[in-house]
Formats: sequence, structure tokens, C-alpha cells
Amino acid sequence: MKRPTDRRTILVTFGAAAVAAVAGPIVAQPTDIRGAVTFEGGAVVPKGHLEIYLEDPAIQDSAGRRATETRISSDGGSKTINFSLSAPASSMASPTLRIVARLERADGWLVARGSTKVKAGSPVYVTLNTVMY
Repeated sequence: MKRPTDRRTILVTFGAAAVAAVAGPIVAQPTDIRGAVTFEGGAVVPKGHLEIYLEDPAIQDSAGRRATETRISSDGGSKTINFSLSAPASSMASPTLRIVARLERADGWLVARGSTKVKAGSPVYVTLNTVMY
């Protein structure tokens, strides 16, 4: 024997569909961070290896502080270097999350460094500043 559909069943079904419709786009948001690195004063980015990574200074463990990273080679002829990082969804909720860019020569010496806070949904622009020894 089949039970007749009552008002409660219909309301629960519509409620579940509404929650799924609202939660669906939130879960489906991309976690890619796109941006560009420039050198101070609009100069050409010097030749070297550019290491770009996500860092959360609120995390005390130095090993867990870096979420993801990428390495790009600079040929010494570009004023802007574009990058893309895929960030873990859990780290995007942190208000202290920032992008750090480090430019090192082939021999390992640090040439320049820069960082900026990550704003969800918008491109990130990092300016490298010369390091003084």
C-alpha cells in the first residue's frame, strides 16, 4: 500500500533542495589564485628563480605555514611575471593568509622579496623589493 504524500514531505523536499542550491555555488568556487609579480619602481625583474608561495603567519608550526608553492624562472627581460597557485580550500578562510614572492640568483643568494595579503576572488599583485645585506 502506498502512502499518500503529505504537506510535511513536500516541505522537507523543497527545504533540502533550497539548501543544496545555496551550498552548491559555495563549494564549487575555484581555489586558484592568479596574480602578477613586478619589481620596485617598474624596473625589469632580474634574472633568477622566483619562488611564490602561500603563507599563513598565524600558524606556529613552520612546516605547516606554507600551504602551496610554485617556482618560475625569470630571464631578466620581463617587467611583469604572471603566476597561478592552486590553494587548499581550508587555507582560504584565514584572514592572515598572504602570498610571498622571493627572487634568488642561481647561486642561492636572495635578490628581492615581496608579499601581500590574499583577497578572495581578486587577482594578487606582489611588488619585489631589493634585499639589502
